[in-house]
Formats: sequence, C-alpha cells, structure tokens
Amino acid sequence: MILYTPLSETDIFPSADQDFQKRHCVSYNGKQMYVEEMEDGQFQVLQLLSTDPHDFMNVDYTPGTILR
Repeated sequence: MILYTPLSETDIFPSADQDFQKRHCVSYNGKQMYVEEMEDGQFQVLQLLSTDPHDFMNVDYTPGTILR
C-alpha cells in the first residue's frame, strides 16, 4: 500500500498506545482542549478546540501553556 501524504510515518502509524494514555480532552474555563498530563500532575495544552476566532488570540490557550 502506498500513501501519498505530507504527514510523517509516525503521525499515521503511532508507535504505541501508551504514548496517548496521558492525553485527555478537557474543558478549562468553558473551552474544550486537548492536554497532556505531565509527571508533576500539571497539564500542558496541546490543542484548542474552538470555533470562536477570539479564543485563539488568548495567550492562556496557546499550545505549550501549563495549566494548574
């Protein structure tokens, strides 16, 4: 099978399910987002899920932000 895609192989075929066990879809301040749980119990924003363009201008929801 040949896949013609700009994505890398690891994006299409993830290495293991345990890599995604720490990722969750949560609601924070009324906004839906994907976060990843860190070792110290805090969460790091991976992706904001919103249809409101103003939400993406808020620096509290940028990817990489640590939620307490």
